[in-house]
Amino acid sequence: MTRVPLSVLDLSPISEGSTAQQALRNTLDLARQTEEWGYERYWVAEHHFVAAASSSPAVLIGLIAAATNRIRVGSAAVQLGFTTAAAVVESFGTVDALYPGRIDLGVGRSGQRKAAALADAEQAAPERAVSSGSSELFPVAPAAAAPRKTPMLAASLASLQQPHAEAPDFHEQLDDLTALLAGTYERDGVPLTARPGVGADVALWLFGSSAGPTAREAGARGLPFAASYHFSPGTTLGAIDEYRRAFVPSDRLSEPYVAVSADVVVAAEDSVAAELAASFPQWVHSIRSGRGAVEYPDPKAVAPLTGEEYQLVADRVDTQVVGSAATVSDKLEALQDATGADELVITSVAHGHADRLRSYELLGKEWGLPRLRI
Repeated sequence: MTRVPLSVLDLSPISEGSTAQQALRNTLDLARQTEEWGYERYWVAEHHFVAAASSSPAVLIGLIAAATNRIRVGSAAVQLGFTTAAAVVESFGTVDALYPGRIDLGVGRSGQRKAAALADAEQAAPERAVSSGSSELFPVAPAAAAPRKTPMLAASLASLQQPHAEAPDFHEQLDDLTALLAGTYERDGVPLTARPGVGADVALWLFGSSAGPTAREAGARGLPFAASYHFSPGTTLGAIDEYRRAFVPSDRLSEPYVAVSADVVVAAEDSVAAELAASFPQWVHSIRSGRGAVEYPDPKAVAPLTGEEYQLVADRVDTQVVGSAATVSDKLEALQDATGADELVITSVAHGHADRLRSYELLGKEWGLPRLRI
C-alpha cells in the first residue's frame, strides 16, 4: 500500500506549568521542524477560553507562514458561526497576499446556532451515528460525551457573538465565501469587493465529524473534506461515506479527497510512548466533562481516572495511536486502509515540547517523508 502524505494539526496546547507565550513559540518551532521533516501542511485549530493558544487562526497562520518556506499553512477549522464570511476572506486574503499559494482555509459549522443553544448538532452528538467499521478502530462515543450545558460553556459561546446575533445558514455562508473569493459577491444588490481577499489563492476545505451537512456540502461543492477521527472516531466512516456519496466533480477536484486526523504519540520504544501518553485520558476528560481543555497534565504527576470517568473518554483513549515509530506506522496504515484516506493529519500532544518534536520526527522518518534540503 502506498503511504499517503502526512500533515500536522496543532492546538498550540499550553502545558501544565507553562504559558500561552511559550505554547506559541513551541508552535512556530514545531512548524519549522515539521517542514524540514517533510510534512505536507500545518493546520492550527480554533479554540477559545481554554488552555490552547490557537484562538486566532488567521493571525497564527500568518506568523507560521512567515517562519517557514514551503509547507502549506491553514486552519482546522475557522468556526464560521462566530464570524462573517467577509471577515474570514479579508483576513485569509491578507495572509495569502504575502504568502501566495500556501494557505488553506478550513471552515466548520461550530457556532451555527445561537450561543444559548450551546452547540452545533453535528459536533454535539457523535453518538447518534453508529460506526460501520470495526469496534477497535471506530468505537462509538457514549451518550454522555456530548458537550454539557455548563455555565462556562454558555458564557464562552455568548462571548463569541454580538448580543442577539445569529449566524446565517452554513450553506449561505459558504456561498458568500466563494463569491467573495471569486469577486462576484453582492449584498442587497450592491456589489462588494474584498481587498485583500478577491482572487486569493487559498484552498477551501470543509471539516466535519459525522454524516451531516458539512460532509454533504463538501461533496456537493467538489471540495476536499477533513474527517475528524481524532475528535469522534465512531462517526468517521459515516462522515466519509456521506461525503463520497454527495461528491460532484469541480474545477478544484475531479474525485473525492479525504484527510483523516489522528491522535498520535511516538517515542523510541512502545513503553516510553505509553508513559508520555499517560495524561491524555485526563486531558480529554477535562474537555468532555464540560470544563474545557485544561493545561496539558504532566504524566508523572497525574491522578488516574475513576472507572466512570474513563468510560467517558474510552473511545478517544483507545484510538490514540501510541508506540514506537514502527508500531504507530502499522496502525496508521490500518487506519488509512479502513478509511481510504488520501492524507493523514497528525496531532501529537505531549507535556514536554521536546517529546512532541521527537514524536513527529520519528514518525516522519519511519513513514518515509522526503526531508527538506536547507
